[in-house]
Amino acid sequence: MGWWEAHVVPRLVDVTCSQQPIMELRREVCAGLSGRVIEVGFGSGLNLGALPAEVTSVDAVEPSDLAWSRSAQRRSESRVPVARVGLDGEDLDADDASYDAALVTFSLCTIPDPARALREVRRVLRPGGVLHFAEHGLAPDESIRRWQRRLEPVQRRVAGGCHLTRDPVSLIEAAGFVTQDVAQFYLAPGPGKPLGYLSRGRAVLR
Repeated sequence: MGWWEAHVVPRLVDVTCSQQPIMELRREVCAGLSGRVIEVGFGSGLNLGALPAEVTSVDAVEPSDLAWSRSAQRRSESRVPVARVGLDGEDLDADDASYDAALVTFSLCTIPDPARALREVRRVLRPGGVLHFAEHGLAPDESIRRWQRRLEPVQRRVAGGCHLTRDPVSLIEAAGFVTQDVAQFYLAPGPGKPLGYLSRGRAVLR
């Protein structure tokens, strides 16, 4: 991890991903979570305030030390105990079938091998477990896709490897999940469309 990724990107993500429309989306995606939860891409803890009362604990997977440190106040104010259990979403340090639910928000775009990470999530979920997700990615409109392909090299450099052209729903389904209650939409009109085509939903084990 270079200097930019270590010291700048976590701050950018904290600011951009804490805007009001995204915080409302976090509340939607966290609804229905319960029991022991693993969050892949914990970041600065922006989902903590959206967790329902049924969540008993959160195990956080987060590669950035700066993001983890920036989550300190949110963790201290959270009624839910939070433990950092690893740095790498592609290799979860957890037993098979050990979690009731998993949560991933705005992380599949940056994980180098999202398919492997999702297979790991599938492995650690108990039978009946559910994955809650909210991700940005490939738009349905070809005119927007063209801009996504043009912008992606720059996006990857300035945003810690973030891809604009991944299809999170397809990735989740290819990992052996059945998606449910999926909503897909542009977060904002106009020039922000290439950066903000969002998918939100749940997925259960096939």
